[in-house]
Amino acid sequence: MQYRQLNNPDSLSALGFGCMRFPKKGNGFDHEEIEREIRYAIENGVNYFDTAYIYHGCEEEFGRVVEKIGARDKIMIASKMPHYMMKSTQEAQKRFDEQLSRLRTDRIDYYLMHMLPDLKTWEALVERGIDKWLEEKKSQGKIRRAGFSFHGSSGQFVKILDAYDWDFAQIQYNYMDENSQAGGRGLKAAAAKGIPVIIMEPLRGGRLVNQLPEKAGELISTMTPGWTPAEFGLKWLWNQPEVTTVLSGMNSMDMVKENIRIASETVEGSLTEDDMSTYAKVLAEIEKKIKVKCTGCGYCMPCPAGVDIPGCFKIYNSSYTDGYANAWREYFMCTGMKNERSMASLCKKCGKCESHCPQQIQIRNELGHVKRRFENFVFRIATKIAPGHLK
Repeated sequence: MQYRQLNNPDSLSALGFGCMRFPKKGNGFDHEEIEREIRYAIENGVNYFDTAYIYHGCEEEFGRVVEKIGARDKIMIASKMPHYMMKSTQEAQKRFDEQLSRLRTDRIDYYLMHMLPDLKTWEALVERGIDKWLEEKKSQGKIRRAGFSFHGSSGQFVKILDAYDWDFAQIQYNYMDENSQAGGRGLKAAAAKGIPVIIMEPLRGGRLVNQLPEKAGELISTMTPGWTPAEFGLKWLWNQPEVTTVLSGMNSMDMVKENIRIASETVEGSLTEDDMSTYAKVLAEIEKKIKVKCTGCGYCMPCPAGVDIPGCFKIYNSSYTDGYANAWREYFMCTGMKNERSMASLCKKCGKCESHCPQQIQIRNELGHVKRRFENFVFRIATKIAPGHLK
């Protein structure tokens, strides 16, 4: 495993373990598999683990495993404050104490204000005293590093960087997002201030692995022989010296092993001009197909009307990348055959989802496109006689 510092007193593993997508078994977590993957990751050099207050059950599960295997002092725990759920520092303290209890620890090494979209939001938090609260927790040793995760424009990202003495930042970044969200501009601005940057959505929720257009996949296999699509995406990130740690929401042992291998082999500045040309060609092929730039993060959920927003967009995009017939069948099975229907036509256009979307997608409008593409006469008839409708 390689480690990066970039003015950070800690030496962080180039690969971080994202705990939002722990493997499931039945209606809950697959405890044995999660323990196996975490243990293997730690034994092979991964020392940064990322979770959040709103990742339902994940803090508790991670805390249980770390305590069981006795690994607390070998790792850095990162978690996030849901500032959008608090109106005072008293509420912040209550949720923080709850997180310490869930994680079975006396400190959180890397603590983030979760999903800051703009400077105005941070300023409102400062008015409530969150900056002083963070400093108090740091002086007590309860928080070691204070940072923020960001979803918004690069201009706003730079403004937030300048508004507080941050220890680190977390951004969405990959070869599709070089010029969106914080982007390359934000990454370099943070590096110029000596602020370590943690990368989330390095493979766009798996889409840069599982939903590549056929032509894009062919380009990767022929122009970078031996590289998997995951390796192709991760190498682009670790090639950049400004990148500190890349989070991967790993949920299988094969994924853990592959990502550790790639992180151990890839050094900054290793990509050639030919390699970079391949990225440009692959990106061009992807952009021909993708209709809705949804990463499947789920921040838009739950929908008050019951729409499975990420699911609808995933299938909608796949209808253009993988063929309409298979996508229509998947849409019907995943939205129309369920006991609790979740198709796009259920949208009441309340707009709640759009206020939480990190990608700033016009969700209501896009759901209209989904409805028109899939919910034809055949779909309407089929849903009337589907088992889910009869139960």
